[in-house]
Amino acid sequence: MRILVTGGAGFIGSNFVRFVLGRHPDDSVVNFDKLTYAGNLENLADLAADARYAFVRGDICDEAAVERAMGAVDAVVNFAAETHVDRSIQHAGAFIDTDIKGLYVLLEAARKRNIERFVHVSTDEVYGSIERGSFKETDPLNPSSPYAASKAGGELMAKAFERTFGYRIVITRGANTYGPYQYPEKVVPLFVTNALDDIALPLYGDGLNVRDWLHVEDHCAGIDTVLRQGAPGEAYNLGADQERTNLELTKRILALTGKGEELIKHVTDRPGHDRRYSVDSAKARALGWSQRVAFEEGLARTVAWYRENEVWWRKIKDGSYREYYRQMYASR
Repeated sequence: MRILVTGGAGFIGSNFVRFVLGRHPDDSVVNFDKLTYAGNLENLADLAADARYAFVRGDICDEAAVERAMGAVDAVVNFAAETHVDRSIQHAGAFIDTDIKGLYVLLEAARKRNIERFVHVSTDEVYGSIERGSFKETDPLNPSSPYAASKAGGELMAKAFERTFGYRIVITRGANTYGPYQYPEKVVPLFVTNALDDIALPLYGDGLNVRDWLHVEDHCAGIDTVLRQGAPGEAYNLGADQERTNLELTKRILALTGKGEELIKHVTDRPGHDRRYSVDSAKARALGWSQRVAFEEGLARTVAWYRENEVWWRKIKDGSYREYYRQMYASR
């Protein structure tokens, strides 16, 4: 397959590009990315000379650019999105533009070309919080944050394209994902890099919010499985069944970095902070996918990666990141 990967310079997208080219030697990938603050071509520097890989800079909201990029592909996998909940609370407009309008532009171009394989990468956050049990794909969407609402809005646009035009895509809803190349505004790389520098770890509220942690390699394997075997018009949950409270996660990161728990700083909670996420992945597992990386192993590997790739994250945490961090945490 010749695959158009949108947002391929971001965290999960770049890992997916590398996964596909490593797993499927006859495939090729066009990476279409706007290179916003979280897009980083250094994530794929090792592939720059690979003839099966090409990069095109562009915005999924730009119809002409999307049509050019989609000219000769067999499949589309859409990672392009604004993804950080905290940023969506501050400024929701960019999330509506990218996560809803951008998906609309992609859908329209793909529909006109009758591209049969289209995977939209969504999130378990579209379901909202669940006190007990796990969400199934048939459960209603009940998002809490502007980010989650924008992702749910994109999914509803996709459903509208199915009902109105008969154009069906496949949707994945992944659990909290961690691993190498994740921009350090997200909790795992933020806490790891702060701990390495002996900077306080800003833990929201009581720290007892529960998340299911899926290693990025497993997430990419799940998306790849759905791309090749998923039924058009269906959604697939990708969870790891590895739940931890944020406090447990924080303490484990401190242990792995060799730092003490005095670095934990409880701060004012995020507005509308969902208490617990959990999804039932039986549908994806029926396709042959399974989560393979145990949480303890995956987190240890992730901490080691950030320790060994200090140059990568130090450049990011300079400049505009410092101002973002100040705005986010100084008054908490």
